[in-house]
Amino acid sequence: MDSKVLAGSLLAFLYNGLIGRLPSRCLRSAYLNFYLARLGRGTGVQMGCRFLNGRKVFLGDRNVINFDCLFDGRRHAVRVGNDVSIGPEASILTLGHDPQSPDFADKGGEVTIGDRAWICYRAIILPGVTIGEGAVVGAGAVVSRDVEPYTIVAGSPARAVGVRTKDLQYDCNFTPWLV
Repeated sequence: MDSKVLAGSLLAFLYNGLIGRLPSRCLRSAYLNFYLARLGRGTGVQMGCRFLNGRKVFLGDRNVINFDCLFDGRRHAVRVGNDVSIGPEASILTLGHDPQSPDFADKGGEVTIGDRAWICYRAIILPGVTIGEGAVVGAGAVVSRDVEPYTIVAGSPARAVGVRTKDLQYDCNFTPWLV
């Protein structure tokens, strides 16, 4: 096994199995500052979140990452803008398999989430998708195509169901001590 792969696996195991479950925001943030490609200022990652290759996960400033989210950076990057709220148990995937491949070949792509997007509870973002600035992905939605800025999508597969105001003026600022 390649030494880089082994080191990455150990770092992921340490965070996902131990540090990410500790009720200490300070300890988790310190580790993530070292482990992730970028952990923006004021971004909070709650307990139970998992990272598959944190070196390809870029989190912007003032994001709220709720409990038990999954970030798949195994081969392609996950890039999250600023002031993004990601609800509990959301999954952001960058790698899967080609169902038409006779040898079960990998298929994937980078995922980008724009500033002030809101990803709701248990949403699934599939490989190669871009979520536009200010967009909303409804609870339980499965997003397999790009979402235009300020568009609200819901369902499986996700479809446009509305438009969000463009006059967004908030900064995400949720920093609970223990979670």
